[in-house]
Amino acid sequence: MPAVRRLTLLALALSSSAFAARIGTIPPAEALTAQRVAALPAAERAPWAAYLARSDAQRAADRAALAAERQGLTTLPPTPAGGHSEGSMPLDKPAAWYASEPALRVARNILSFQTPAGGWGKNQPRDAAPRERGQAYVADNNLKKPTPDDFDLAKDPQWSYVGTIDNDATITEIRFLARVAAQQPGDAGEPYRQSAQRGLAYLLAAQFPNGGWPQVWPLQGGYHDAITLNDNAVVEVAELMGMVVHGEADLGFVPPALKTAAAVAEERAVQLLLATQVRIDGKPALWAQQHDALTLAPTSARNYEPPALCSGESARALGYLMSVPNPSPAVVDAVKGGIAMLKSLAVRDVAFVRVDDARRLVAKPGAGPLWARYYDATTLKPVFGDRDKSLHDDVNDLSAERRNGYAWWGTWPMKTLAAYDAWAARHP
Repeated sequence: MPAVRRLTLLALALSSSAFAARIGTIPPAEALTAQRVAALPAAERAPWAAYLARSDAQRAADRAALAAERQGLTTLPPTPAGGHSEGSMPLDKPAAWYASEPALRVARNILSFQTPAGGWGKNQPRDAAPRERGQAYVADNNLKKPTPDDFDLAKDPQWSYVGTIDNDATITEIRFLARVAAQQPGDAGEPYRQSAQRGLAYLLAAQFPNGGWPQVWPLQGGYHDAITLNDNAVVEVAELMGMVVHGEADLGFVPPALKTAAAVAEERAVQLLLATQVRIDGKPALWAQQHDALTLAPTSARNYEPPALCSGESARALGYLMSVPNPSPAVVDAVKGGIAMLKSLAVRDVAFVRVDDARRLVAKPGAGPLWARYYDATTLKPVFGDRDKSLHDDVNDLSAERRNGYAWWGTWPMKTLAAYDAWAARHP
């Protein structure tokens, strides 16, 4: 999509209203549907139609597998417990720990919860009990107190996030299994190697024709169908593909054909990042947390997450592009443009701290630098969303619940900025 049109759509989404403290309303994201694919130019339809068909078939297969397990059961097992998932699958332990019984217990649990598609759900502690016959594949990820027409409310409350890259899901399971398999040579490690390979095949199947990844696959609808940079999802999948290619992170067991596919997937992801980077005045700038799968325009996610540029995820994407060996001129330009934009957006002498009942942005001489989470792509001014879908230009106008419950200001770009000078010296 041309940059001018992309920014025009974003400006419309952020249009002002008559409310003094409210500058707009956050619109819902569009799902990836057959109707939208049919509206594409004829030459572009085939790969997207095939992608939708593959997603529909896999969703049906996943559901059928669970239904088959439940045949003959008089009582269904309870939904698995939710909780902190990534912490139960540490990737930084000494190598010998992955041969221990605690590690093997986690690995067996991971095997039991792998969906027929090959992925995993999110927000489940993997050091808990293994999955029972007929038990749901994922924990209950539905909203407990949804607002009217909530963007995050699952259409089917019994089938939500059944296979996802949100919150490091699937990526972490694959990497943990690889670490365990490295300590289990021969037949003992084969179940873990096979499961990790199924997980990689799942990620390859989920990749969009243009190189992005949705948050949930098979597709779930709503903003979950968007290209998801939020929580660094696309970047982390691309990094995992690079690990496979180079045999890093104990992934040297991956067969040649899968390594070749991973190399292609990572290169397509790099090109996707270049295509989605929003340009301002003709120069590459930043990314949104979500981009529409078809138009590549920034799009919304949850009620309070607008279609705006995002500092944290952009910094992470730039850091990833800086790791690309022998970067093309386009990659070099993308990094330099993004870094320049982040530097220009830094603010000092303010802090985001708790005052009475909620956090506020307050003056604090000597503090900073800080970055807002979101920026309007037209004005480059910070924007903030509330749970009622209202959009604001002052974080202090938000409800106390949202000011306390979301990271509106932070230092996310610091690591990337610190690494930039050394990278720039190698790529003048």
